[in-house]
Amino acid sequence: MATEETPLLADEQQPLTRSDGGERDVYARFSKTEKRIIVIVVSLGGLVPLFVGGSFVPSIPQIAKDLRASGAIVSLAVSLAVLANAFGGLVWSGYASFYGRRPMYLWGMPLMVLGSIGSAFSTNIVVLLFWRFVQAFGCSGGMSIGAAVIGDIYRLEERGTAMGSFFGASLFGLAVSPLAGGTAAEYWSWRGFQVALGFWGLIQMVLMYWFLPETAHPGKRGIDKLKDRDSRKRLVLVNPFQSLGMLRSPILILVTVANTFALITDYVLLVPLAYTVGVRYNIKSETWIGACFLPNGFGNILGAHISGRLSDVLVKKWRAKRNGVWCPEDRLRGVYIGALFLMPLSVGLAGLVMAYVDGPLGLTITLICLFANGVGVDMVLTPNGSYIVDLMGARSAEAMAALTALRSLLLAPLSALIIPSIDLLGIRATNALAALLALIGYFIFWLTIRYGDQMRAYVDVGYATIENH
Repeated sequence: MATEETPLLADEQQPLTRSDGGERDVYARFSKTEKRIIVIVVSLGGLVPLFVGGSFVPSIPQIAKDLRASGAIVSLAVSLAVLANAFGGLVWSGYASFYGRRPMYLWGMPLMVLGSIGSAFSTNIVVLLFWRFVQAFGCSGGMSIGAAVIGDIYRLEERGTAMGSFFGASLFGLAVSPLAGGTAAEYWSWRGFQVALGFWGLIQMVLMYWFLPETAHPGKRGIDKLKDRDSRKRLVLVNPFQSLGMLRSPILILVTVANTFALITDYVLLVPLAYTVGVRYNIKSETWIGACFLPNGFGNILGAHISGRLSDVLVKKWRAKRNGVWCPEDRLRGVYIGALFLMPLSVGLAGLVMAYVDGPLGLTITLICLFANGVGVDMVLTPNGSYIVDLMGARSAEAMAALTALRSLLLAPLSALIIPSIDLLGIRATNALAALLALIGYFIFWLTIRYGDQMRAYVDVGYATIENH
């Protein structure tokens, strides 16, 4: 188990022994150019599930009219996609640890393509719900496996910067997708957009086939540990829920709760945007409503880039203070700016501005708050994601999937309460509650950094060590 007595250099520079008796560095298998290409490809893979989910929401009224169903029934497709993402992430990550990262992308994307085409040609709501589940399930491994790929190819002191690029590109889809979905709903059709998603998935599959090699460390996959060749040829069934056993770890649960509280500030601003910014500032066009999501997306990119580099700097700085000793929680010191300042201040100020400031000035300040919140949220998500990969090593894909499932379970009821809370308590009180949750999340991170080594000692769920990192 990694503790504050774990030498960082010994962990990161441990050579990999070849079968011929020689040695090579496991992180030097790919050139810098190859690593950049891999990051680009998996970032696109991480963007797909967020884009598939976010682009659907603006199309709900058009779909309801087309399929002669109520908006509430059609919106079940959004909840079903969340469920498919959570379950699918567990399935793909479990098999990614056994068979490798590359096969799971190549097996999942065809399902995403099939689900997109099936959704486009749905004749009733039941058929649509089925194909939406297939669509979301197929691309659901993008975030968890992508984060694991970054951990496979980058050293600990370089990992935060690469993870920042991955999360920034992926989460930009969360902000851009409503604009794309809204524009399609207004000027094209929801069916045509689903076909376009299918073609995107097909292109993504081709890119992964040609440009994504297997990145799992040699000898670390489950199939590598099967000595019998006949056993390797048989399909091995992996329990997708096995990774949920990692949730026995108090430290993993705590950082997931803190991560969820960070995302709630994002959801409070973005989910009711058409009813808050749209109504308050008389914006009726779906396209312009979608455009209001863009500042948050640009904030995601900037925040991920800054926090990724910052977390690498902090790992090096605190290692130097300990004379080369590595503490995994040093990576989390980069969340302070976002969790303590940017998120609570941006969401709280946005609530006040939307309540009291009219006209272009109010809209401008609100958009600035959306940008600041995007920066703050990614200054939490990126170090947190890198920390999980650092902590769990070869099982990082499973850990990310398990924590994503827990986060989805927490986010589902909390996000469902946002609009009722605005109706009941008002925009100021709702945003103030979100700001309070962000501050609680900051306190959780502080506890984790302060007492992380002790919390890891309570339950060992396979934390990375010098030998297996």
